Amino acid sequence: MNGIKITEGIKHLIIVNIILFVAPQIINLDLTNIFALHFPKNNHFGIWQYITHMFMHGSFPHILFNMYGLWAFGTPLEKMWGQNKFLFFYFSAGVGAGLIYSLVNYYQFNGFYEILTQDGLTSSEISNILDTGVYTNFADVISLTKEELTEFYSLFHTPAVGASGAVYGVLVAFGMYFKDAKLALIFFPVPIAAKYFIPLILLGDLFFGMTKYSIGNVAHFAHIGGALIGFLLAYYWKQNQFKYYK
Repeated sequence: MNGIKITEGIKHLIIVNIILFVAPQIINLDLTNIFALHFPKNNHFGIWQYITHMFMHGSFPHILFNMYGLWAFGTPLEKMWGQNKFLFFYFSAGVGAGLIYSLVNYYQFNGFYEILTQDGLTSSEISNILDTGVYTNFADVISLTKEELTEFYSLFHTPAVGASGAVYGVLVAFGMYFKDAKLALIFFPVPIAAKYFIPLILLGDLFFGMTKYSIGNVAHFAHIGGALIGFLLAYYWKQNQFKYYK
């Protein structure tokens, strides 16, 4: 990947990401409630967040890895597709990642909510738990464990940030067009062909997303969502790239 000249679309994406990461820290301005992707029932939720969350990052390593992935895997795609088509792809994957992430969270949240209503709690009592995080008044009737209640509260309050979903879409498209390119994991530095490397990464996200073994607050289903939308778009374009209509 060394020596790849950055393309215009990717250059501007990286610049905007860096500005929105650095500027709020310099002027001490927290944009999380406005730009991060919140749970749909949260008061801070806004439909624009399906786009803006892609430009928010929680730490320097977070933005570093995402921007590196965007540059490394996106540059060959933008050169092949052109700037407009690449940007359409990037934002489609990112928005799709956010939507699938929200759907999964909504499904999990509703499962906990239904259990609490079956336990006899009213909607106002459940709302009070979500507002305060305190459930001791109902400890005798609630059948959820402490860990499940913590997850219920977290689903409602924890916003998602980062370009990872869009970058995963880019990664999958790269793998479809450059399947024999050699890639390497940081913790497994032996080069692996993209056609094996990328499914391995996705299986890891699926495993961690469906189990309790995830390390840190990683939005695994956003990764999977971005990869899915990226696959569908890239597959369609690849299948139809040589078709001409009279």
